Amino acid sequence: MQRALSTHLLVNHHLTTVWLDRIWNAGIPLVEMFCARQHLDYRDKAQVTELGYWFRDSELKLHSLHSPMYSDDAWGRTGPDSVMDITEPVKIKSVQIVDEIKRALEIAETIPFRYLIQHLGVADEEFEERKVEAAFAALEEISLFAKQRGVEVLLENIPNALSSAQRLRYFLESTHLGLNVCLDLGHAHMNEGVETAYRLLAPRIRSTHIHDNDGKMDLHLFPFVDPGGTIDWEGAMKNLCSAPAEQYPMVLELRCAPDVEKPVERALRVFQHLESLNSRKHES
Repeated sequence: MQRALSTHLLVNHHLTTVWLDRIWNAGIPLVEMFCARQHLDYRDKAQVTELGYWFRDSELKLHSLHSPMYSDDAWGRTGPDSVMDITEPVKIKSVQIVDEIKRALEIAETIPFRYLIQHLGVADEEFEERKVEAAFAALEEISLFAKQRGVEVLLENIPNALSSAQRLRYFLESTHLGLNVCLDLGHAHMNEGVETAYRLLAPRIRSTHIHDNDGKMDLHLFPFVDPGGTIDWEGAMKNLCSAPAEQYPMVLELRCAPDVEKPVERALRVFQHLESLNSRKHES
């Protein structure tokens, strides 16, 4: 299974080619860039162009782009209007949100990538049929815009009543949008459990997010390194590695915190632990 690293690990830093060099030099061949405007400002043509020139000359590949969660550069602290929720039922707000996601997708015109990772709702959101209908309309437009740029939209399971593995499966089967999923193991651990989520979504998994937590809070801990994580990683790797190696990479989506020194090197230790579990599985 291929290694990939989400720049969520660096989300409080402006994303520069220096960070991308460090990822490649650590032996990680794929990256997911996280759209947060303090980190990757998809509206900033200068930043996108600079990164585009670097990718053209590099062997590091952009695997995916995480769709923006907020339109501001402060994690939504500027107010509720900055929240990017595609289940928004008010038409005028929905149009603004979809347009903002399209701006992020335009990165593909400079830096080609395969997948856009999209949330369905926000954390702890309740299930409502009108929200499902709004998401369907938004995704229909976003998917078409993405397809025209060679990008496939993947829905991510997140901890809310719209995006559990069971709800995502219902949404995908009932809307016939033809979308696949990014399986987030940390979020699955907070919902139905990793094994159940994997079983429900396995045929549609095209990417992953790997991080740990205590089953209650979305902590994005480093597996094996940070204390407090409770995911059964031996069982999780048994599930993940049961699929063909080319179906999806292991994408680490880890916390960004000032107490983490040399974060890329620390992520490399996580890969080594996960790969050792996979090696033991093949030896047994």
